[in-house]
Amino acid sequence: MDPTAKLTKALLFNASEPKVAWQLFKRILSLPAGEHFPVAVDTITRILIRAKMMNELDELHQRLLQHSTLPLHILHPCLTSSIAVSANSGLSGNTLSHFKAFRSRFPDNPPSVHLYNCLVRSCIKAGSGDHVAWLYKDMKVAGIAPETYTINILIGFLCDSGRLEEAYQLFDKMPDKGCKPNEFTYGILVRGYCRAGDSCRGLQLLSEMKSRGFAPNKVVYNTLISAFCKEGKNDDAEKLVERMKEEGLCPDIVTFNSRISALCDAGKTLEACRIFRDMQIDKDLGLPTPTIITYNLMLKGFCKGGQLKDAESLFEIMKSDSSLLNIESYNIWLSGLIRNRRILEARLVLKEMIDIGIKPNVYSYNIVMDGLCKNGMLSDARALTSVMTSNGILPDAVTYSTLLNGFCSRGKVLQANSVLHNMMQSGCFPTPYTCNILLHSLWKEDKTSEAEKLLQKMHERGYGVDTVTCNIILDGLCNHGKLDKAIEIVNDMWTHGSAALGNLGNSFIGLIDDRDSVKKCVPDLISYSIIISGLCKADRVDEAKRKFLEMMGKHLQPDSAIYDTFIRCFCKEGKLSAAFRVLKDMEKRGCSKTIHTFNSLILGLGRKNQIFEMHGLIDEMSEKGISPDVYTYNNLLSCLCEGGRAKDAPLVLEEMLQKGISPNISSFRTLITAFCKATDINAAHEVFEISLDVCGHKEALYSLMFNELVSGGLVAEAGELFESALDRSFDVSNFLYKDLFERLCKDDKLEDAKALLNKLIEKGYGFDPAGLMPVIEGLRKRGNTGEAEELSERMMEMISEDNVENRNGQHRMGFMFGSRNKDGANDWQSLIQRDDGSGVTLKVLKRLQKGWGRGSLLGKRPQEDASIF
Repeated sequence: MDPTAKLTKALLFNASEPKVAWQLFKRILSLPAGEHFPVAVDTITRILIRAKMMNELDELHQRLLQHSTLPLHILHPCLTSSIAVSANSGLSGNTLSHFKAFRSRFPDNPPSVHLYNCLVRSCIKAGSGDHVAWLYKDMKVAGIAPETYTINILIGFLCDSGRLEEAYQLFDKMPDKGCKPNEFTYGILVRGYCRAGDSCRGLQLLSEMKSRGFAPNKVVYNTLISAFCKEGKNDDAEKLVERMKEEGLCPDIVTFNSRISALCDAGKTLEACRIFRDMQIDKDLGLPTPTIITYNLMLKGFCKGGQLKDAESLFEIMKSDSSLLNIESYNIWLSGLIRNRRILEARLVLKEMIDIGIKPNVYSYNIVMDGLCKNGMLSDARALTSVMTSNGILPDAVTYSTLLNGFCSRGKVLQANSVLHNMMQSGCFPTPYTCNILLHSLWKEDKTSEAEKLLQKMHERGYGVDTVTCNIILDGLCNHGKLDKAIEIVNDMWTHGSAALGNLGNSFIGLIDDRDSVKKCVPDLISYSIIISGLCKADRVDEAKRKFLEMMGKHLQPDSAIYDTFIRCFCKEGKLSAAFRVLKDMEKRGCSKTIHTFNSLILGLGRKNQIFEMHGLIDEMSEKGISPDVYTYNNLLSCLCEGGRAKDAPLVLEEMLQKGISPNISSFRTLITAFCKATDINAAHEVFEISLDVCGHKEALYSLMFNELVSGGLVAEAGELFESALDRSFDVSNFLYKDLFERLCKDDKLEDAKALLNKLIEKGYGFDPAGLMPVIEGLRKRGNTGEAEELSERMMEMISEDNVENRNGQHRMGFMFGSRNKDGANDWQSLIQRDDGSGVTLKVLKRLQKGWGRGSLLGKRPQEDASIF
């Protein structure tokens, strides 16, 4: 038997021992090449790739290129086959370097178009656009004519990169290159235009496709139908469905599911629901029967659109038929409940799943975990990990990252560290993302030494330092007033990568792997966003402009967020013309206006008291499908109130409520202050009562109204409100209660002052001892020296206690809370007792329409919603 054949057989036998196989192949190289040599090369290439022996793979190609005895007709296909195997395995970087070496070795013997196709696909998957362009140029140099398949790959790549004009130019020149477009070419282009929001151009291609003799398939039609639905062109979508039928293509379940999915994604759930209903009741028309996928799409649409009652009704129908319900259905319903802050119900759904035999998966628990953490219910969130384990579901990296992020977002770094420790103990090793969450929290808390230790641990785990990590550090520096240091690091990152962190003056430089730093840690768009935002906040706008130009010079295209930073800065400075110039450049570069763009411009116009223009922008927002938020309306309210037009504010408030936008405390603060300033106390009372319905009984609202009443001399009303605040155990540090005591005593209402003072003491409040002085003086003037002396002694005791605490190094807050949740309290129970204004009804709107300051205060409060929020 040929020695090469024997060794090749041994090579295959030792495929599970890559090092042994490599030694065998080197023995094959030393023998005269037999007919089995190409098989040996293909085999060893696959073995080395599977074993991730990249150095040996490089050596293999070097040995083949330098082989002096192998004839060209054997060596050439061996090299191209090995390169193709590497390309198909996703090793684009290594493969391209091998290919370039091959092209240099055999400039007059180019590879086949098949190899170019393999390499182009590999580079596209790796996101290496520059390499794709180089390969296409090299094809021209080598004189290799591209196939239709080659051009289709390139057109798809250009479409996915948003370069539609280039894609069409390439498509238009296909006949000149000796290859004709096929139905797949048209399908790729249609999909590209539809994804770019230009479905009309896609429709033109459909007509062109037919004129050239190609029959469009269902995939092309479904792509266009989905795109028209997303763009709100439902009539065009309906026409396409009819056109499909005319051409003998019966719309299938995919067609209808595509329409429903697109409409729901675009927030058009009513239109989606109409199609869904037709599928259920018009079976005689030949419409497909809804499947579990259809039901899940509709359920997701209702949940996403906040139509929870419709979602609940649909979910009950699905529960009545087991074929229409699966784990995905329950996860969608859980997400809907969590999104609408119905956390207790979500907890019950988890139990229901177990009861009916649909075992929640880790994703189910992670949905609830996210809701608990976002609502500050961290003790229950932590307990949920134990529930998961007891039910046979191990928490994963997402579970722990969510919990860790929950603690970090509230500044509880110690508890976050504990979560990280538990995560590692459970065998679920943290990801770089997990560590970056904790790192961000440490920088936010200015705990730089702890941050440094965490970076060291990240390095030990082999995570390294990437651009995300560097951006966290840059953000921390900017937030702590070290802007110049952050700029210095960004400048050095271009040449030194993450080694630029050595500029911090600590041991960060020891954490850097110089071989990878430049690749991983060059500044990105977020890096410049952080620096530009920091410069604008520091009123260093000219420097921010220079950084913007530098960023452009580095081929980093600005996004809407960076433009919004400049617009917000100019609007705050009252430079509206400059803000609108930025807006013009923003639109020129194809960056869409965001809610932040509009809010900044509305704020700027408000400071110039340009009410009409503000309303114009709000109308433009609606036209562009951007819903105004509470900050939009707060800017408008502030402008009206500061401009002396508080009487128009109720209409704005009514509009907010009608659109489902809940006013916040800031909204009501603006209105209450404005009405009190205009001495319209009745109107202020009306707003205050409504604010309690909308926002709940919040200390900020009580203190605001109380202080305005005291300032306005309405001491009786102020006293009643203060007593109510004490009954609710509010922190009264922001209440002007000393002024109230003085006014009560001055108005000869000493008994009222004494009653409030005694209530403060009885409920265990600590307070400024000076608050006793007006009452003591009032008692003395009345001749009640005994009571005056008792209060004087009490005041001296409080001063003495205050001095003792100060000597012990304790900071006396001056005011104690009444009944507060302690750590470890049951979050579910506290949530049930919350009153956060879920009972707002249209009765409020009717009162708003009647005007302000007429009639009595709000009477009976509306019934609270059955839900917990």
